[in-house]
Amino acid sequence: MNNRFLIAVCGLLFAALSVTAQTPNKNYQQDKTKMDQLLNAINAMYVDSVDFDPLVDKAISEMLTELDPHTSYIPSKDVQAMTEPLQGSFDGIGVTFQLIKDTINVMEVIIDGPAEKVGLMTGDKIVMVDDTLAVGEKISNDWVRKHLRGKKGTKVKVSVKRGHKKDLLDFVITRGAIPMYSINVSFMADSTTGYVKLERFAATSTSELKKAIRTLQEKGMQNLILDLRGNGGGYLNVAFEICDQFISGKRMIVYTDNFRKTGEKYFSSEDGLFEKGKLIVLVDENSASASEITSGCIQDWDRGLIIGRRTFGKGLVQKPLRLIDQSEVRLTISHYYTPTGRCIQKPYDDGLDAYFKDLQTRANNGEYYTAENIKFPDSLKYKTPNGRVVYGGGGIMPDIFIPLDTTKYSTLFNEIVRKGVFGNFVMDYLEENRETLQKQYPKFEDFQKKYQITDEFYQKFMDFAKEEGVSDKASFVFTDYANSFLKENKAKLDSLYKSAEEFDQQTFDTMFSNYLTKTYAEMQHLRNEEHAAEFIKEYLRFEIARGLYGYGDAYRVFLESDDTFQQAVEIMHNKKIFKKYKVDSGR
Repeated sequence: MNNRFLIAVCGLLFAALSVTAQTPNKNYQQDKTKMDQLLNAINAMYVDSVDFDPLVDKAISEMLTELDPHTSYIPSKDVQAMTEPLQGSFDGIGVTFQLIKDTINVMEVIIDGPAEKVGLMTGDKIVMVDDTLAVGEKISNDWVRKHLRGKKGTKVKVSVKRGHKKDLLDFVITRGAIPMYSINVSFMADSTTGYVKLERFAATSTSELKKAIRTLQEKGMQNLILDLRGNGGGYLNVAFEICDQFISGKRMIVYTDNFRKTGEKYFSSEDGLFEKGKLIVLVDENSASASEITSGCIQDWDRGLIIGRRTFGKGLVQKPLRLIDQSEVRLTISHYYTPTGRCIQKPYDDGLDAYFKDLQTRANNGEYYTAENIKFPDSLKYKTPNGRVVYGGGGIMPDIFIPLDTTKYSTLFNEIVRKGVFGNFVMDYLEENRETLQKQYPKFEDFQKKYQITDEFYQKFMDFAKEEGVSDKASFVFTDYANSFLKENKAKLDSLYKSAEEFDQQTFDTMFSNYLTKTYAEMQHLRNEEHAAEFIKEYLRFEIARGLYGYGDAYRVFLESDDTFQQAVEIMHNKKIFKKYKVDSGR
């Protein structure tokens, strides 16, 4: 059945939503009746029996693509998985795991979770679940989740291998509610500057942020770096609550609007935990939605500096609508606007394909590498209360632009990650050396200051990587290169035929030889041998630290070479820059 028919079937959606609000479509009732007539006719007269469930699921999805990029349909079987990250918890045993060589390796045990309470430890290998063998090719991530997750209060027995102990250790774990934290990293970057990384705007994010701020203030925090890079958003009300911690008095945080003029205005309250003190917000091209509300509000009220790259540009308000079969439509109902009147949403008039390729288009235009490549017309200029210029037109343009560090790309490094070599190597290393390392570096700060990857250790790792099938040279598959050459040079090759019988072989040979030489050199350059060792050593330190101290501390290894973070720490103590951008620290 074609897409026109599928779209017609979407009458079910209209019936289920029972839309009563005013609508621009004067023929709405007629259209709805027409859909109902067709569905009834199919049900009563169609030549074969029809399974409407998958048909309607696809039809709804097809219809919603005609609306906007972010209105979406979630089948009932997927609703729970889609909402778990924002709800803040799920039921299970409380571990993060990684499959290494067909074995379930415990990467982290969540504090106060059911697994920790019975004594599971990082580095344990789960080999039996409820007397069922849990190793081998049949074991997948889905298999693990299916067997370890379950309703709160139910029990599961796991048998683990720990270190060099010959006998398996048995644990009976009573499943419970496992928190999914949106803040996993918070620490003092220096004696007066705190750092908090917010992963998403989830149901528990406000309480998590308040806890992190209080903890850091007890350690002497006067200034704060809030990292929203890669944060794709979440709950709208949580964005308001987060902004409220930084904005003093009763000020507008954001407002929404639509053609019906049924939008709303949202204001801060009188009290916030960090209304005074220097504030820097880090953003990038993957910061979206609630992240843009937060950074836009802070920028518009001259409350803090925004540092990084232009954000994604998702400013559409979705309202979740639960349908009769417990499936869900997230329907766009309004646009977001910052306090100065900037529309956060970037244009999508050129279709969904162009919209979702926008980040690649930005890269092609050089927008990640220099701010001069980002053009804003004068009509998109706005001014904050203190008189600094900010820009609309989609996304939030930072006050201070930090280019993307292209030297950090390496296909060699990516291949090592993709093949799971880091996990395999580090788990074996920690199995042999965990106790020694913990005695030598009892705290992460000791590890961070003193532990380094030696050249000898690095070479040992690279030898291991080669055994796992990783080469330090770019791969050369002749047929792949030949096919690419033919595809890229079709028009030129056609011109080499002087007649049906005569072909300019010499020119062809020269073209093909030059193409192979150039393309292989480019591929080898992308292996980035000059810098790959730096990334590999850094990632090894991260994986070892994660195995010893957990993700929250280990992430700080990456920040050591993070130019955006390092510049933010430096800028935090430069009063001239805050004065230049007319930012009020509140002190």
